[in-house]
Amino acid sequence: MDNLKTFFIFGLLIVSLLLWEAWQKDYVRPQQAAQVAATIDEELPAITTEQQQDLPDMPAAAVSVEGLPEIDQTTAISTANKIHIKTDIIDVYIDTQGGDIRNLAFLKYPVESTTPDVPVQFLAETASHFFVTQSGLRSDVQAPTHYDQYTTEVNQYELTDGQDTLVVPLHWRSEDGLNITKTYSFHRDSYLIDVDYQVENNSGERFTAYPYAQFNRIRPQEDSGFIYTYTGAVFSSEGNEYEKVDFDDLDDAAFSRTATGGWTAMLQHYFVAALIPMNNEQENGFYGKSINQRNYTAGVKMPTISAATGDIAQAHYQMYLGPKEHQRLEAVTENLDLTVDYGKLTIISQPLFTVMEWIHRLTDNWGWSIVFLTVLIKLAFYRLSAASYRSMASMRKLTPKLATLKERFGDDKQKFNQAMMELYRTEKINPLGGCLPILVQMPVFLAFYWVLVESIELRQAPFIFWLQDLTAMDPYFILPVLFGLSMFFQQKLNPAPQDPAQAMVMKAFPVVFTVFFAFFPSGLVLYWVVNNILSIAQQWHITRKLGAL
Repeated sequence: MDNLKTFFIFGLLIVSLLLWEAWQKDYVRPQQAAQVAATIDEELPAITTEQQQDLPDMPAAAVSVEGLPEIDQTTAISTANKIHIKTDIIDVYIDTQGGDIRNLAFLKYPVESTTPDVPVQFLAETASHFFVTQSGLRSDVQAPTHYDQYTTEVNQYELTDGQDTLVVPLHWRSEDGLNITKTYSFHRDSYLIDVDYQVENNSGERFTAYPYAQFNRIRPQEDSGFIYTYTGAVFSSEGNEYEKVDFDDLDDAAFSRTATGGWTAMLQHYFVAALIPMNNEQENGFYGKSINQRNYTAGVKMPTISAATGDIAQAHYQMYLGPKEHQRLEAVTENLDLTVDYGKLTIISQPLFTVMEWIHRLTDNWGWSIVFLTVLIKLAFYRLSAASYRSMASMRKLTPKLATLKERFGDDKQKFNQAMMELYRTEKINPLGGCLPILVQMPVFLAFYWVLVESIELRQAPFIFWLQDLTAMDPYFILPVLFGLSMFFQQKLNPAPQDPAQAMVMKAFPVVFTVFFAFFPSGLVLYWVVNNILSIAQQWHITRKLGAL
């Protein structure tokens, strides 16, 4: 039993290390990188017209995207003029070269809660943080791709009071009479952007092209092989509602699939960029590609549009560029809410978040939501925990007898273990009784961890007093110290190990875990503190009732 307990404690220690690494990877380091990127304003040289024929970051004019020559993607960032758009929640810059979004900041989401005026820069074209949209029309004749120059009458737009929509038109004209208007529509309190193409064909010949749209980004810095929240491409279609294709997969082979409906996205912690084609009756071509193992594209080729001379052709798609908020994602399109990725424990995590969200509507405080949800989880496992604590209390009552056996057999561990197991049989005690209930509860504990890590609703959410950000570590280390103390007191209620070496290791665990938890997000530490306090109260009551104190 002592060996099993030590094994489980070591397992918890390893899991805690992995969770800490995950939080560092997906919260602390991305924030640091965002701050660095915000200070970099250098742009790379524009690509020349001669280089625009066939590029690896652009789908081919034919159906296949294979067989394109590769160039250094660092030459593909433009220095052209920008159009500035500001709504109530986003700050956007569109480049007139390509007519695409090159910078987008979330005004409601600061990088740090202590600096509310510095928003998260989601899309950017700096050397350290390249993540942009690209779109165009691909044709066998001249048509605007994301390298062609658009014109605009106005280069500054701002959503005013009483205005619900901003319409931003961009124009492109060919020498032979092809007039194309690319229009963006931004909406109040919305991260959903409408994009429309209108083609007026006065060229004297039929015009045929397919619209495409894609995201192009660099791979984030690799930190370790530990567990982490997913960053990479995702594709959704009927029968493949949520398919991850990470950067390594794209390095191995390009991704390609045709499907009616569906969407494609690039994910990162807390935020998602998604492309949603609106034509659900014809097939769309979804694709992903690695460019020199540096840049990665994920996009969609939409059904062909065609206009006879004198006619008009149109195309329409949407982009969601925003936070992974459940309610917003559910309202956009089917299965987009799956981008709130709880991993393999989604079946447990989603109900937990639903309950926590319901509690939040009552308390208007995510900290109290964590506290009350922890209480509910503890109540759900009350009987299972009680069985574990009764087993521990029974073993605690045997401590004097075990000490006597230890003195009798001395260093003969084999005879001591045989005598100990015989004593357990005589007293009708299952030495695994204190461990198995804990194993049953572990999936719920881990699922709740993913709820705390993945839910943007908790990002920079305040609790009480000194805790003003549940996703940041406790600035005064009060919660980690309380956790260490609670772990120490809980150990006092457990049967003491008979092996002196194990006893010394057990005594060190509260200190070791206190150090680890000092760097954990305070919301997660809050959960463990409340859980430990409730466990101590329950275990003390049962141990006292059985006369083992």
